[in-house]
Amino acid sequence: MAMPTGLRKVALTAHVATSVGWLGSVAVFLALAVAGLTGEDVQRVRGAYLAMEMTGWYVIVPLAFASLLTGLVQSLGTTWGLLRHYWVLAKLALTVVATFLLVLHMRVADRLADAALRTDLSGTGLGGMRVQLVLDAAAAVVVLLTTTALSVHKPRGITRYGWRKQQGQRAERPDHTTVNTTAPTPT
Repeated sequence: MAMPTGLRKVALTAHVATSVGWLGSVAVFLALAVAGLTGEDVQRVRGAYLAMEMTGWYVIVPLAFASLLTGLVQSLGTTWGLLRHYWVLAKLALTVVATFLLVLHMRVADRLADAALRTDLSGTGLGGMRVQLVLDAAAAVVVLLTTTALSVHKPRGITRYGWRKQQGQRAERPDHTTVNTTAPTPT
């Protein structure tokens, strides 16, 4: 069932805003992760890891869940549907996986922020985690850019369910006429 035009525009605006916000905040997280990894000033490095933890929990995680929720509303309330097109399914899968991995990833950010509060991070053996934050954030940017590209380009490809649904809608149209192929055509 399609949403009324006004509601559809509100839902689309909310989805675009949360999705773009998620992408932008992950880009900031990536910049902070690089600064934390490569920085030499102890206070700046400490600040980067503390900012990553707060940005992650108070901005990125809520935006990820909001993007997922608004995307579901958008797909269920429009003709695109949730299961009709492969690009919608791909976006859904990427968003669900990215959100799940984000929550797991925040454990690393929490641990580094906690270590940054207690030490200057040199000689803590957390170098691998610091690199992991950079790589995970970079991968997240790529995934979010991919979902954005899918939204913009909407590659062709309809699922079996989408095809059946499309055929059912065509059959239900009042202007749908069937051609009788067995009767002779009048001359």
